[in-house]
Amino acid sequence: MPNKTMDVTGIGNAIVDVISRTDDAFLADNEIEKGAMNLVDADRSSHIYGRMGPGIEMSGGSAANTIVGLAGFGGVGAFIGKVRDDPFGKVFRHDITAAGVRFDTANSTSGPPTASCLVLVTPDAQRSMNTHLGACVDLGPEDVDEDLIKASKVIYLEGYLWDPPRAKEAFLKAAAIAHASDGLVSLSLSDPFCVGRHRDEFRELVERHVDILFANEDEIISLYETSDFDAALQAVRGHCKTAALTRGAKGSVVLSDGEVHILDAEKADRVVDTTGAGDLYAAGFLHGFTRSEDPARCGRLGGIAAAEIISHFGARPETDLKALAKTVLG
Repeated sequence: MPNKTMDVTGIGNAIVDVISRTDDAFLADNEIEKGAMNLVDADRSSHIYGRMGPGIEMSGGSAANTIVGLAGFGGVGAFIGKVRDDPFGKVFRHDITAAGVRFDTANSTSGPPTASCLVLVTPDAQRSMNTHLGACVDLGPEDVDEDLIKASKVIYLEGYLWDPPRAKEAFLKAAAIAHASDGLVSLSLSDPFCVGRHRDEFRELVERHVDILFANEDEIISLYETSDFDAALQAVRGHCKTAALTRGAKGSVVLSDGEVHILDAEKADRVVDTTGAGDLYAAGFLHGFTRSEDPARCGRLGGIAAAEIISHFGARPETDLKALAKTVLG
């Protein structure tokens, strides 16, 4: 990949997370779908926020988490996403740039506030997310930095972007620029309910635009409307160059150039919060991929990052990923 100075540029929703412990009764009382990403309006977000317990505020967003994780491994990353010129916007910009990620997207000076996600974590470590997209809906094709995309080995797109129409336009523009400049396009399916909303379009995306697909077991089964994981694995064959499919405690399966690599889950000290596990798996995988590691090693790097992230609250690493990878992989 000549003249590629950037490993991965992510495009996604720029969100500040508010993470709080809760229980199943709270979810039921407030009609919150457990384990899913629920899109909510400003009033609904304010209602849940007023009833939930104390929270920890930190920057989040699926693709942003991935690029921060990539930087933690020593990779060179950038992020494109929209924030407002408000307190949460300042928090997000500070956190992502402090992590070593390039973030040049201009602030919105009017319109909705910076997006927030109320993450409710139950004792089984499942997270139920209630997301008000706010300023994210203002992301459009004009925010896609053509030179940045051309300089990137891989662009990483989150499936959640398929909800706001103008973000979808940005998504397709970036994919076209990447392929025209010998870059690769990766996609995370993000959430099984997101897949359900856009199944036919996602299938077309995977077949026509995506080189590297990231999905968990529920998402890939939903995409192909199959009965089980093995059937979904067969369905995705040939539709993209590489598919990295995570299965929680069962590890992951990487399908690349027709070969299947089955990987055990990496050992986690404890399971506290599964928020960001898929995001960090993608971070490790893409770090290995942009350094021409073999698919199995890429998957192991992903597993190492996922194991680190589920051992504590939040979707940003608390351990030196570069050192951790060296300890595990040598």
